[in-house]
Amino acid sequence: MFNTFKPLSILLLVGFLWSQRSQQDFEKELKAQSTAIQALRNEIEATKKRIQSEDRKEKSSARKVSNLSEEISLLQRLVKEIKKEEKLLVADISRTESQIFKSEIELDTLRTRYARRINKIYKKGQLTNLEKIFSSTSWRQAIYRSKYLKIIAEIDQKTHDTIKSLLVEIGKQKINLEAALRKKRRLKRDRSQTLTLVQNKKRKEQRALVKIRQSQKDLKIFLTEKQAGVKQLENIITKIRDDINRFEREARIRQQQQALQSKEFPKLKGQLEWPAKGRVITKFGRQWNPKLKTTTENPGIDIKGKPGSEIRTVLGGVVTTITFIRGFGTTIIIDHGNGFYTVYSHVTKVETNEDSQVRGGDVIAYMGDSSSINGAQLHFEIWGQGKKLDPEKWLKKK
Repeated sequence: MFNTFKPLSILLLVGFLWSQRSQQDFEKELKAQSTAIQALRNEIEATKKRIQSEDRKEKSSARKVSNLSEEISLLQRLVKEIKKEEKLLVADISRTESQIFKSEIELDTLRTRYARRINKIYKKGQLTNLEKIFSSTSWRQAIYRSKYLKIIAEIDQKTHDTIKSLLVEIGKQKINLEAALRKKRRLKRDRSQTLTLVQNKKRKEQRALVKIRQSQKDLKIFLTEKQAGVKQLENIITKIRDDINRFEREARIRQQQQALQSKEFPKLKGQLEWPAKGRVITKFGRQWNPKLKTTTENPGIDIKGKPGSEIRTVLGGVVTTITFIRGFGTTIIIDHGNGFYTVYSHVTKVETNEDSQVRGGDVIAYMGDSSSINGAQLHFEIWGQGKKLDPEKWLKKK
C-alpha cells in the first residue's frame, strides 16, 4: 500500500504546483498584454481628440493625410497587439484544456484506487491499528508496525486531501477556460472592427493623396510637413543617442555580434544587403523638384517596390523605436552599436517590437504607402555618429 500511494501522491502534488506556476505565468503575460492594449487604446483616443481639434483649424489635404496616416498607424499597431493577445489566449486555452483532461484522468485513477482500498478494508474487517501493534510477536515488530501504520495513515489522509484539491482545481480550470473563450471571442470581434476602421481610413487617405498630387499648393504644404518630419526624426535619433539605456543596448549588440560572429557596422561600408527589393526613385541629399521649382533635402533614399513586399534589417541590432513621423508614416529605428542606426519608414504590418533584438536579414515589416504620395515605397536612412550617411555607399552595388 505504501509503494502504491506515496509516489502517486507526490506526483500529483508536483503536478498541482507546476500547474499553478504555469497558470500564474500565463496570467502575468496576459495581464501585461492587456495593459499594453489599453495603453494603445488610450493613445488612440488622445490622438483622435488632438486630430479633431487640428481639423477644425487646418483644412489642407496634406494635414488630413498626415492625421489619417497617424490614425492608421496606431490602429495597425492595435491590431498587432490584439493578435498577440489572441495567440496567448489560444495557447492558454489549449494548455488549460490539456490540464483539465490530465487532471480528470488523475482524479479518476485516484478515486478508483482509493475506493478499492476502502472496499478491501470493509470486506476483510481489518484489525484496528492498536490491535495490530499489541499482536506483534516482538517489541521490534511492534515498533516497525507502529511506524509504518502511521505512514500509511498519513498517505491515506494525503490521498483524500489530494482528491479534494483536484476537484477544486478542475473547477477553477473550467472557470478560467470559459473566461478565456469569452475573451477570445471579444478580441476577435475587436480585431475585425479595427480592421474595418483601418480599411475605411485607408480609402480616405488615398482620396486625399490623389488631391495632393493634383494640387501644386497642397504638394508644397505636404513637402513642408515632410521637412517637419525630418526634424522630428533628428530629435528622435538625438534622444536615442542620449538615452541612459544606450550602454546596456551596446552590450547586447556586442554579445549578439560575438554570438553570430558578425562584423561591426563601420567595417561594412559597401557590403550591406539591401533592405527591400525595388528601384531607388529618390537619392540621398539635395533634390530639385521641377514641378514646384524648389530644392529639398532627402536624409536617405526612397526605394519603390511592390506593395506588401518584405522589409529586412541590413544588420543585427536592437529596435529602439517604432513610431509615426509626419511625412514618413510608420517608422522603425534600429541601433547597431558604435553610434550607427538605420531607419525604415512608410512601412506597414510591423513584425517586431521595441527593445527586441533583430539579426541581419530579419523581416521587420512590409512595404506600405503610409504618408507616401508615390505609392508603396521604403524610405531608408543610415546614421553614423550623429550624421546622415548616403545609404547607397553602404549597400552592395546592384
